[in-house]
Amino acid sequence: MAGAENHYIMPRAEFDKPVKVLIVVSPYYKDIADNMIAGAVAEIEASGGTYEIAEVPGALEIPTAIGLAERLSNFDAYVALGCVIRGETTHYDTVCNDSSRAIQMLGLQGLSIGNGILTVENRKQAEVRADPKDQNKGGGAAAAALHLVALSRKWGSPRKGVGFLPSSEEFQIAGDNKGNPTA
Repeated sequence: MAGAENHYIMPRAEFDKPVKVLIVVSPYYKDIADNMIAGAVAEIEASGGTYEIAEVPGALEIPTAIGLAERLSNFDAYVALGCVIRGETTHYDTVCNDSSRAIQMLGLQGLSIGNGILTVENRKQAEVRADPKDQNKGGGAAAAALHLVALSRKWGSPRKGVGFLPSSEEFQIAGDNKGNPTA
């Protein structure tokens, strides 16, 4: 039984300078979203971070909003929060797979994202997972994003744009080492 298992929880990430986090949430199931936000906010504040909240219509829009924010703003991390409850059609599979895949692709490009989009069979499962006093998946997603920020600060310096591409000052396409770009 999954409820009886004990899982290791990493110690809270610590920072020398504050972390600014964007929580992107789909409030399609408002009570569940509110609980997840409460868990995420508590975790961010406990780490000394600040946050903003952006609402989008559904889980499929969450990765797009994160991509827009990364290009147009200055957040250190992102927390994706939403809930998809299985219905009678295959739309559930599309929403679950595509939102998760898009978030993973953004993460592989270098963004620090905690994925807290619940994918459940029924409302009761969602309520248990969203409850900050029970499974606290909102807090877990925020903790994951914060741990990724800690790793990125440990391993490198901030770069412009999305991904691991170096800025134009860091590489030379062709030419000699005196900066002559002729081929």
